[in-house]
Amino acid sequence: MRTQTAPLISGFAAACVLLHFGLVLTGLHNAAIVGAGFIPARFSGAVAPPDLWMLPAILTPISSAFLHGGAMHLFFNMLILIFLGRQLEAPLGAKAMAAILLAGMLGGALMQYVASPMDMMPMIGASGSISSLIAVYALIFSQSKTPAIGPIPGHIVRALWLAAAWIGLQLLIGLAGGGMGNIAIWAHVGGFVAGLLMARPLLRWRFRAGR
Repeated sequence: MRTQTAPLISGFAAACVLLHFGLVLTGLHNAAIVGAGFIPARFSGAVAPPDLWMLPAILTPISSAFLHGGAMHLFFNMLILIFLGRQLEAPLGAKAMAAILLAGMLGGALMQYVASPMDMMPMIGASGSISSLIAVYALIFSQSKTPAIGPIPGHIVRALWLAAAWIGLQLLIGLAGGGMGNIAIWAHVGGFVAGLLMARPLLRWRFRAGR
């Protein structure tokens, strides 16, 4: 499988890294998390203080994906993003990858809102998009054979194992950072579900487009 061509994933990762260190060096990191992070309560009627800069709430499911809490959070997210993205972008194409990343952002934000609509804590990170990539990779490109569990097909079981490992890694990162409060588990779940729903249709679309 060709993995050398992944301009979209490389560009997304570069934007996340440059933005993070740019915000840290300028002292704007915390302000950006509040102003551009996804805050569920803003969609439930909470009003931002007039003296606080904030992006329009409708943009924050996307803007929040480019923000990260710290160097460890950024490093592990980019590591998995680049590894999976380079496996997927060459065969699927940039348009399909953009759709997967966007679906992960939106699905993660939606699930986080449904789970906690009045939460004032900003949700940040590319984890929703990465969870979507994990689901697509597990369903389409993984070569390992996983036995079915009852009525659950093997490829779904494999995807669920990968999702559990990914969420477990995020929990460990949260513990290393001093607590689990910053780990948006429902955003991971939402991104993963979005990837599950998109994997097969994207594959069919890609093969039809390539004829």
